[in-house]
Amino acid sequence: MTFLRLENVTKTYGGATALSGACLEIAAGEVHALMGENGAGKSTIIKILAGVTPADKIDIILDDLPVKITSTQDAFDHGFRFIHQELNIVPQLSVAENIVLGRKYPARFGVVVDWAKLNQQAGDALNRLQVTHIDTRKKMARLSTGDQMLVKIASLLVSDEGRPARLYVMDEPTAALTGEESEKLFQVIGELKNAGASVLYVSHRMNEVMDICDRVTVFRDGHDVATKALADTNRDEVIHLMTGREVKDAYPPRTSAIQSEQQVSCKDLATKYIRNVSFDLKAGEILGVAGLANTGQSELLHALLGVDKPKSGTINIKGIDGKFHDPASAWRSKIAYIPRERRREGLMLQRSIIDNISLPHLRKFSRFGGVLSRRRERQHAEALGIDVSLKAQSLRQPAYQLSGGNQQKVLLARAIGDAPELLLLDEPTRGVDVGAKFDIYSLIRNLSDKGTAVIVTSSDLPELIGICDRILIMRDGAQHIIVSTKDLNASDLLVMFYE
Repeated sequence: MTFLRLENVTKTYGGATALSGACLEIAAGEVHALMGENGAGKSTIIKILAGVTPADKIDIILDDLPVKITSTQDAFDHGFRFIHQELNIVPQLSVAENIVLGRKYPARFGVVVDWAKLNQQAGDALNRLQVTHIDTRKKMARLSTGDQMLVKIASLLVSDEGRPARLYVMDEPTAALTGEESEKLFQVIGELKNAGASVLYVSHRMNEVMDICDRVTVFRDGHDVATKALADTNRDEVIHLMTGREVKDAYPPRTSAIQSEQQVSCKDLATKYIRNVSFDLKAGEILGVAGLANTGQSELLHALLGVDKPKSGTINIKGIDGKFHDPASAWRSKIAYIPRERRREGLMLQRSIIDNISLPHLRKFSRFGGVLSRRRERQHAEALGIDVSLKAQSLRQPAYQLSGGNQQKVLLARAIGDAPELLLLDEPTRGVDVGAKFDIYSLIRNLSDKGTAVIVTSSDLPELIGICDRILIMRDGAQHIIVSTKDLNASDLLVMFYE
């Protein structure tokens, strides 16, 4: 039984069309997947449904009656609850305050906030996710990205007396979660479904969608192209509907041998956050870094970039003592880096695509003692945009207007802008669609074949096995083991995290 229909949804930004007559129909008590490539319009329709962004045109039918949503309060009153792809948190408020944000705080004598009850409500919501390690009194700013996402999910589970939730909308909820945390979320989604609520689930992780969803609607270029029961379709058909082309479930093969020249050597490296790290990396080799959440993967990249200084041990990068590096000198030395959190750590969201791509390379466009050549800067960005298959209205478009996948491509264009000899990638395909993932894999392989050494972290274990030559496993901030990816499978790799 259909309880919500969105019809004729149209939205343009300037001259760019985000949605054009799109439709979406959700049944009561189902988990409905919404899929499409980055820029297909998924996040836009969610923001319209949430009352965050006004549509140019839309018809909303709820329980066979037309309704209007002009504000976030309208959406809330209709029983819609949202997790948006961009984490909307208040960093300086506590976990409990973020969980109850937008609701009436419990009060004593009708005047004073009842902090004990507030923390209890927040704790109860976290307990539904089986999350016990997060202190509800802690500032959100002090949590990891994964824990911040768990808090946002918990905020959906706070009971609302008199205004029960009927639809839970989750936009890439597992992008920052571990496999174990994701499984806990899936259990809660099953409970919500059994209680009669509906879930609109957006994810680029095909296995998740096939496992937990009942139906899927596919968007392409702002239109809905199909709605299918997942029992009546398969992964390859969904990918074809998303992309309009065949995308093979394979990783680009190595076409040239790893070179003999050594690019990186770490011996007994220790920083404030990691210890006992020793490895050698040759030109053209791809080394994966894996482990359970927050066990030192990102911190190893930070040490190589010069963000975290060694307390002991040595880093040698291209024959130079890396302990004297800082990020600026690392970029000048052809060490490029893409951070895990593109919006928070990588992009100047209000600045143009050109500005974002050229940021660490401005010296290349200087003349007459420091005057920037905007023409050369634009030409540089144009060429790199083509190399990474960037889709944008204009290179002068601000970064915040791009889809998540195209924002990631801006960072990739920046990273390859000076032919890097060492490329550090922290979760490079997080929140990226299947077509764009293959583009990224191809780019990494192409750089590797030309002699660029690559170090990549990822929570996607098949991805690491597919693109890497070896994998360094971290455990509790220390190196555990380095293994070859030859004949390795994801199950065996996961077991090594716990051995």
